[in-house]
Amino acid sequence: LVFTEEDKYGLYSNLLFKYFLAEGIVCGHDLFVASAKEHPDNILKELPAPLLDDTYRKELGDEAAVVNSEDFQDSMKIAWRYQNLPKMEASPRSCTKFGHYYDVSKKMPPELCQSVKWHSFYLHEEQCSEPKMKAWNMNSGYARLLQSIQRIISQEGFDGSDPQKKQRNVLRIGIQSLGSVLWGDDVCCSETPEDPHSLTKFLYVLRGLLRKSLSACIITVPSHLIQNKAIMERVTNLSDMVVGLESFIGSERETNPLYKDYHGLVHVHQIPRLNSLICDVSDTKDLAFRLKRKLFTIERLHLPPDLSDTVSRASKQDLAGSAKLLSSGCGAVAVGKKHLDF
Repeated sequence: LVFTEEDKYGLYSNLLFKYFLAEGIVCGHDLFVASAKEHPDNILKELPAPLLDDTYRKELGDEAAVVNSEDFQDSMKIAWRYQNLPKMEASPRSCTKFGHYYDVSKKMPPELCQSVKWHSFYLHEEQCSEPKMKAWNMNSGYARLLQSIQRIISQEGFDGSDPQKKQRNVLRIGIQSLGSVLWGDDVCCSETPEDPHSLTKFLYVLRGLLRKSLSACIITVPSHLIQNKAIMERVTNLSDMVVGLESFIGSERETNPLYKDYHGLVHVHQIPRLNSLICDVSDTKDLAFRLKRKLFTIERLHLPPDLSDTVSRASKQDLAGSAKLLSSGCGAVAVGKKHLDF
């Protein structure tokens, strides 16, 4: 269960959500898309197009040329005695390719989307059917969604307790903006909601369904609207992986030269760990994302050698103060090559 905290305007978390679904289509997995805001059919039409191997190499070649030119300009600013020190790698790349890569400027071909089996759940079309799970004392929208997920898992052969008659496959479940007002929940409206336990009950039952089935799920939640932090703590404990996206749009960091190369920060709150009662903690604290012309990349955030020749001394002191807001290990643990593909 991957829990994603949406950015304030939901732009980049929605892109991460589509990446998860697009990877399922390319891998031949079945999809289940649920939303109360946007129709699932429209979501599937907006998935990014996969990059072929040769196209991906060309994209990386073009970007490498740009990076090399930027490195040359930076080397003119670095003192000569620092030039021989090992350089920190910004993007965690490796010689082995992991997963697939996508072009956000193009849409996935319709014939590729039709090559896999997918199911949709649009809350406003399901209002007519009364859920059978009234005994759970849960929000009716959540109960309908659980009932639909349970039906797909049992009918399509993803139940791990029953032997599958066909070849084993994986069900990818995507739930968009869970907990918002559109789902009929009031956790985003008040510090003391009338039904504060519906969301946690839903995640508890959903996690049980995921544990006994061949499925994986990603959920985006507008956590910045949930005013009761106790609810967020319970939701985090009921998830396997928790990732938060913080966009610079509308904040002072948008015009800060320190973050001029990035569009937001990535906060990895929790990583799943097998055979342990505690969750794993990421060794890389300072992660940032940026949306390039075709690629959405996540990189290690590091301070440039010199911010700018035109920045005044007073401005540099202000930037140094804002840099202290980052974790103390900025750049200190950026050793080796690791994958950060979502």
